Amino acid sequence: MLNRRTLLTHLAAAAALPPALFRAPPAAARELTSRGPGQKQQEGQEQIAMLLYPGFTALDFVGPYHFLAGMWGATVHLVTNQPDLRPVPSDLGMAVQPTVTMADCPADLTVLFTPGGTSGTLAAARDGATIDFMRHRASRATYVTSVCTGSLILGVAGALRGRRATSHWSVVPLLSQFGATPERSRIVRDGNVITGAGVSAGIDFGISLVMELRGQMMAEAGVLMAEYAPEPPLNGGTLETARPEISELLQAGLADFVAEASTLRRWTGQP
Repeated sequence: MLNRRTLLTHLAAAAALPPALFRAPPAAARELTSRGPGQKQQEGQEQIAMLLYPGFTALDFVGPYHFLAGMWGATVHLVTNQPDLRPVPSDLGMAVQPTVTMADCPADLTVLFTPGGTSGTLAAARDGATIDFMRHRASRATYVTSVCTGSLILGVAGALRGRRATSHWSVVPLLSQFGATPERSRIVRDGNVITGAGVSAGIDFGISLVMELRGQMMAEAGVLMAEYAPEPPLNGGTLETARPEISELLQAGLADFVAEASTLRRWTGQP
């Protein structure tokens, strides 16, 4: 049955082959493509764990999920930090159905990911079981990743120490409390730690990670399939481009959250 995964795989494989091979069976096309110069396997066996907790921001999660779940052969585990598999509500009420609890999540992961949020993120960062899970899986994962304020959770888990990292603009400076070097960029990679900026940066993050795991062909196919060609109707998506009255309003509204986030160091167990 043709679905988005198989379509992306076929397109990415066919794009790298001469016309005479376009009708090759999909499995053969994938094998030939993987052997081409500079190509990566179009079919893999990645184990990807995406943390869900009450109050996460849905777009932090959905953007990366859209691209990662589209990789043929990858297994995406939606990991709830709750005791059962009831749907986990986001900060705006949209719920996501988890597939596994933290206890049942595989120990060895290709990608460990956490989305951000506000009060829900602070609660997750202060939850001992959640941080124990993140710390253990991060110590074994090939890539340790986050989008938006999810980097606060990575910080409490000790995954950002000595690393460059980013987050939502409101809390980027606070990453230093975890021994990280804060950086205001859309995507920041330092070794195996990859962090994305706020909310919509999750789309860029997802594309970048697909390119890392499967190569440019698969990433380009995903970009075209998603018709990702941003033309925002308004400017102002950064502190530098927003009108002062808008940025001041949002900074005032987030002040209490930022103040609480600045105390998370005490939850790391580090002096």
